[in-house]
Amino acid sequence: MKGYVQVYTGNGKGKTTASLGLAIRAAGAGLRVYIVQFLKKGDYSEIKALSKFENITVEQYGLGSFVRGNPSQEDKAAGALGYQKLCDLLKNNEHDLVIAEEGNVAVTCNLFSENELLALIDMKPDNVELVITGRGASKAVIDKADLVTEMKEIKHYYKQGVKARVGIEK
Repeated sequence: MKGYVQVYTGNGKGKTTASLGLAIRAAGAGLRVYIVQFLKKGDYSEIKALSKFENITVEQYGLGSFVRGNPSQEDKAAGALGYQKLCDLLKNNEHDLVIAEEGNVAVTCNLFSENELLALIDMKPDNVELVITGRGASKAVIDKADLVTEMKEIKHYYKQGVKARVGIEK
């Protein structure tokens, strides 16, 4: 099966949800799935659910705090480990679907460079589906992808003060 590069970006809700839906679909078809989550650490509901699938692996490469502006050395180190994990996954070609969750945001936050993200796309084996999520996808990443979906916020209840809810947003 030919694998493509998918990018889910934009300021609207649903990028991670879409990639996790694809992971579940792939797992249901017997495909091997690996999800690298940048900027996240903790017991998110999706981690609990995905742990029930023996052919889905999730690893988190964040420190559990929001990165804004200049990341700390610890944030950069965690991002570098996640990036290296993605490189290893693609080089080893043992998974059918690899998801770089918040990969675009990791670039925006300077955890690794746009050129490094583009290099991941270049090293992707032909049979591997690579999904990159996160707002702020660069023009170069968009141009290189085979499928790009932009989630556009029309209206969001966060603006009325609704906090992230367990099972819905976290």
